[in-house]
Amino acid sequence: MSGHHPFNELTKDFAPERRRRIAGMKTELLVDMPLHELCRARALTQQDLAGALRVNQPAVAKMERRTDMYVSSLRSYIEAVGGRLKIVAEFPEGEVAITNFSELGESKDAP
Repeated sequence: MSGHHPFNELTKDFAPERRRRIAGMKTELLVDMPLHELCRARALTQQDLAGALRVNQPAVAKMERRTDMYVSSLRSYIEAVGGRLKIVAEFPEGEVAITNFSELGESKDAP
């Protein structure tokens, strides 16, 4: 692709302070992100995900638009982009990791 360069190549001559500001902005942007932006941030296409999930590309597009889905579907998507899904409940006193969902589809005998 003409005119496209990796971000680190474009920023290699930036001053250290500018690099720190950019890193801070990047961290802020990564805190909240819709699925389709997560896919893009991981440099993956819907077609890449479709192959990993064993579905067609329109199914990935539909999944990215959904506001309600099965936890197992969300886990599969997150794993396909290289992550691991954690479900955390926030309370005024602190956070609690919910573990019920981590065992879905996993055998109790599995290591």
